[in-house]
Amino acid sequence: MPRPPERILAFIGVMLALPAWAGQPLQPLIDATPTGGVLRLAPSEYSGPAVIARPMRLEGAGRAIVRGNGQGTVLVVRTRSASVRGLSIRGSGESHDRIDAGIQVEGDDNRIEDNVVADALFGIHVKQGNRNRIAGNRITGKDLPLGMRGDGLRLWNSRHNLIEGNDIRRVRDLTFANSPDNHIRGNTLRDGRYGMQFIFSPRALIEANDLAGTATGIVALYSPGLTVRDNRVAHALDGGGAGIMFKESGDAMVEGNEVLHCAAGLTANAPPNDIAVITVRGNRFSHNIIGMYFYGEKGGHRIVGNRLEHNLTQVMVSAAGAASANVWQDNYWSDYEGFDRDGDGRGDTPHELNAYADRIWMETPMTAFFRNSPAFEFLDFLERLAPFAAPTLILRDPQPRTR
Repeated sequence: MPRPPERILAFIGVMLALPAWAGQPLQPLIDATPTGGVLRLAPSEYSGPAVIARPMRLEGAGRAIVRGNGQGTVLVVRTRSASVRGLSIRGSGESHDRIDAGIQVEGDDNRIEDNVVADALFGIHVKQGNRNRIAGNRITGKDLPLGMRGDGLRLWNSRHNLIEGNDIRRVRDLTFANSPDNHIRGNTLRDGRYGMQFIFSPRALIEANDLAGTATGIVALYSPGLTVRDNRVAHALDGGGAGIMFKESGDAMVEGNEVLHCAAGLTANAPPNDIAVITVRGNRFSHNIIGMYFYGEKGGHRIVGNRLEHNLTQVMVSAAGAASANVWQDNYWSDYEGFDRDGDGRGDTPHELNAYADRIWMETPMTAFFRNSPAFEFLDFLERLAPFAAPTLILRDPQPRTR
């Protein structure tokens, strides 16, 4: 009788070694699929971890479960031009050092689509992968305290990836580190820490995403050239709580976003040069504690055609002049006290915002601890009623919109 092929003998050996509760091992099925072939998994449970090391398509039609053994990453795509679609992936390890994930991508031009990743420390990790498409996945992290969770999505040293239409919940952050030129579109994030953070990741296009219930929203650190467009950020109230935040990340466009119920709608430092100017245009900042906060010794950003509605403080600065040097034009202010007698939709007088008692903590930062105290608020009221000295101009919008 002829000897069975080595692949079959290996498969039988693995099956005999498995405990009774384990599903069919996935790795032998992947190894038996030819390069460029398609592996369509039957509705069943399969055991990981597994590695895809050559171009192929792995499809589960939404009914195949791949369960890890609680150690390491469940599925690694270590090739180019592979496709993983319609799987339910569960049971990664819990090591932050190893970045244990549901799916890890280490190659270019792969497609990770329509999968469910659950009970994974990190959801999807793209490591030195370019031009991949990560779309339509549902990612839920492990049930851990917020600081102990992993990232729902993490890109490191990866370019030109499309991150589209993913639903991500109960994770720590969405992190883009040393990863320029990526496109992040139409994703939903709930119950996270820093929302989306871009670290040394310039020229990203971030559009039509929906973030809520996070400590911060969209954060750019040393990442110039970002376009932040048509996003919705709500209820970012902890840990600083900025809906959109820039630090040393100029030459950016912030356009058409809606930022609601955050500690601060927009936070940015003063531009170090004329190239690093941020254009803030056509956004709505509403019902935030602070509408916009600018820090640094000078301004220079362009704030045009925005709606600042019912924020507890419309604009706050760290020092006199930090916002007045910005360009303020055609913005709508819910607290504008002027008139529009000719009905052209523009105020007849400029909208001016002045600092009264706030000058105390601007000039002596240690007093900022008392900024919202009853005594400080009463002092500010008296200053507005009968100023002891000329107030400091924070901003002047020459022709504010009235509707």
